[in-house]
Amino acid sequence: MSRIGKMPVKLPAGVKANIEGSTVTIKGPKGELKQTFDSQLKIEAKDGQITVAPPDAPGYDALHGLTRALINNMVLGVTEGYKRSLEIEGVGYRAELQGKNLVLAVGLSHQITVEPPQGITFVVDKSQRLFTIEGTDKQLVGEMAAKIRNMRPPEPYKGKGIRYQGERIRRKAGKAGKVGAGAK
Repeated sequence: MSRIGKMPVKLPAGVKANIEGSTVTIKGPKGELKQTFDSQLKIEAKDGQITVAPPDAPGYDALHGLTRALINNMVLGVTEGYKRSLEIEGVGYRAELQGKNLVLAVGLSHQITVEPPQGITFVVDKSQRLFTIEGTDKQLVGEMAAKIRNMRPPEPYKGKGIRYQGERIRRKAGKAGKVGAGAK
């Protein structure tokens, strides 16, 4: 039996859970999340907590722990929400908001406009070099952050590009042969 799966998920005040078969719906102050899990697992809500029990069949230990962790992420998402911060490095590189859309100028011939999916909001710092992706769904926030980072990943020579806040980029030395060479 999974150690993580055995622990119950506590529902804070103001959070309601609705379980219909294998579909779990969590409602809280920041929104509502709904997800369907494996029908073999027994998911129950009692006394302000949700418990997950695996079937007697072998091979469900990992799925047991995963299901409990996903339900816990849903509860945290509707109460606190999730954030992922990214920073932009490079001369002339910046981010700005136009309505709800994020507009990135990252050294290309054109600006990139990113429309947020439902449940995601962008917050841009005054410096226009730091922005945050916020939402209730942990997976969606992380996926959106990864897509934006891949639009201009940091390069190893000057470090220009979009990176996660606090991410260390492994730098490479450039060509050293041309520095002292005379003209031919």
